[in-house]
Amino acid sequence: MVVLGEVTVNSGNTGSLPTRSILTSVDVMGAERVQDKNVINSWELIGQMPGIQLTEFRLGAESGKPSFRAFNGEGYINGIKLLIDGVPGNINSGNMRHLDMIFPLDIEYIEVVRGTNDPRYGLHNIGGNINVATRQGGNYINARLSVGSFNTQEVQAALGHESGGFAQNYFVAKQDSDGYRDHSRSKKYGVGGKWFYTSDAGGLKAGLIARIYSHEAKSPGYMTASELAADRWQSAPRNANDHDSRDMQQLSGHLDYQLSQNLAYGSKLYYNSIDDDRHVTYSSYSGSTLPRQRRLWNEKHLGWINTLTWQANEQIAIEGGFNYEHQNNRYRRYRYAYAEPTNFSTPASTANDDSYTLDNFGAYVQAVIKPGRSWKIVPAIRTDTFKGHTTLNATGQTYPLQDYDWINQPKLSIVYSPSAAFSVYGNWGRTFQIVTGSRSPAYLTTGTAEIKPSINTGIELGTKFRLTERTEARIALWQQDATAEVANLPSANATQNLGETRRKGVDFQINAHITDKIKLWFSHAYQEAKIVGGYTSGGISLVGKEVFSTPRHITNVGMDYQITESLRFDLQGRAQSSYYIDDQNSKGKYGGYILFNGGVHYALTKNLEIDLQIKNMFNRKYEYVWYDNFFYPASSYQPMFSPGAGCSFYASLNVKI
Repeated sequence: MVVLGEVTVNSGNTGSLPTRSILTSVDVMGAERVQDKNVINSWELIGQMPGIQLTEFRLGAESGKPSFRAFNGEGYINGIKLLIDGVPGNINSGNMRHLDMIFPLDIEYIEVVRGTNDPRYGLHNIGGNINVATRQGGNYINARLSVGSFNTQEVQAALGHESGGFAQNYFVAKQDSDGYRDHSRSKKYGVGGKWFYTSDAGGLKAGLIARIYSHEAKSPGYMTASELAADRWQSAPRNANDHDSRDMQQLSGHLDYQLSQNLAYGSKLYYNSIDDDRHVTYSSYSGSTLPRQRRLWNEKHLGWINTLTWQANEQIAIEGGFNYEHQNNRYRRYRYAYAEPTNFSTPASTANDDSYTLDNFGAYVQAVIKPGRSWKIVPAIRTDTFKGHTTLNATGQTYPLQDYDWINQPKLSIVYSPSAAFSVYGNWGRTFQIVTGSRSPAYLTTGTAEIKPSINTGIELGTKFRLTERTEARIALWQQDATAEVANLPSANATQNLGETRRKGVDFQINAHITDKIKLWFSHAYQEAKIVGGYTSGGISLVGKEVFSTPRHITNVGMDYQITESLRFDLQGRAQSSYYIDDQNSKGKYGGYILFNGGVHYALTKNLEIDLQIKNMFNRKYEYVWYDNFFYPASSYQPMFSPGAGCSFYASLNVKI
């Protein structure tokens, strides 16, 4: 495990095996790299971590998300599991919208697990998982007031009080911004509370976490190349009525109980909901009604997670667990006739009005075996099964989810550490993808053929080593092969069989404390995703083609410099190579960038600090780009652009008591 920043984990004596026992590529980013950052969306914070690709739609509330291991964030193949305080946070499609509920000041650390050998999670855990852990326990009063470019105003406040075994944590945040483009006004707020009791001996910890979040945002829309060249900050007239209203809730109960000296039980019961009303105009093409839509999502997920951990002795630990999740979802999609701006008052047609369920039961067992001082072996197996149905509300017809049977996922990890300064590890494991969505082929509607789950088999070889007492590095080579992979976009009922795919890459990172005052870090990820068999597009074989929207290179560099006891300077750089935007790799490459952010932090007193931050300090032009080839004549296909923000400035006042 590589730690970025300082991390404090208050887990007491209870709970399951720590993530570092999973023995894959694990990175943890602490609060000091998170809480003082000015971001419009919290997924931006994760971009500081090694090998993370950020897909930046920036269309109102539908803003973007992180991904890694050559899984892009386009929404077609959502390969990354999101957890918030250990509670699943993906919606049915796999998108990470619940991540927006968390604001920087409430984050304790962010943990990223890469690869296929983590048995704790099944659904959406194809390439790995991200866990955002929020602050629990402690005695503090923190507030952060920020103002900045684009009339951005934000207030965050956090309170923690702990006494007599009872801990209370509260959080509230509000953010308003006009946005850097026309027609991109955004207003959001979040409120949360945590209440936990820990017994005197620490053997019992139980608590409740509750959050609510609301976001109202206008959407500036995508731009054509000519519109971008004319004015990259404009919003075309066709998008003048595009907007989004999103409300989310999360409620979870947590229990950790030390049954005996060697036996621990953990349980989480959770409820997630999202209500999203999005009005969106995708294209400038005037001959089709399809790209002008109102999309309404209503999802409610109820789940229960259980683990039992037995520490037999210093050489053997065994953990088993099971989870159950029930999803009750509804999706409505209305199409509108062409108008400029799009008139969302009277639908031209109804594309969807579906209610659908998805039930997942999964179980796993893993062991940590230490046959000698230098060796650790972790065998594991997980299995998942699914049930559900979809109802077409217009006709009342109901169709079952296909029978996936049990999806078995064996895994194995081995690590050899001849010294505390050097280790070599290897892991092998399987994960899976199933097709989601109300009208996906997984539901056996009339004429639908069954689709087997896509099985991903991954292998990784790596080494972690300490160059000096305060400098550590890691390098890993990995490959992940998938059978019958499906590109699935539930919001548009778009499903394409990609066939066999292969993802592979090399990850390198180094973190160094040059002196007591200077910290440096650098990471570079080379990744590649290709189709290796089984799919054609327009009569053309795609074998050997790259999976679209997947950059080959992702680089991060940074420095923290504590100039004096009161004055600190930080600098972060991030680079991403360009990528193909279409499945045939024939429409060119876009999306590359090199960006730098910096900040100066000055402590006026022990309890009061100010900071000044500059983002995109060299005012580089960059864009998220996708290929608009849905629904229209081929003569109208074209790249569409969502430009990133230019140079921007923020000032913040931090209160810490």
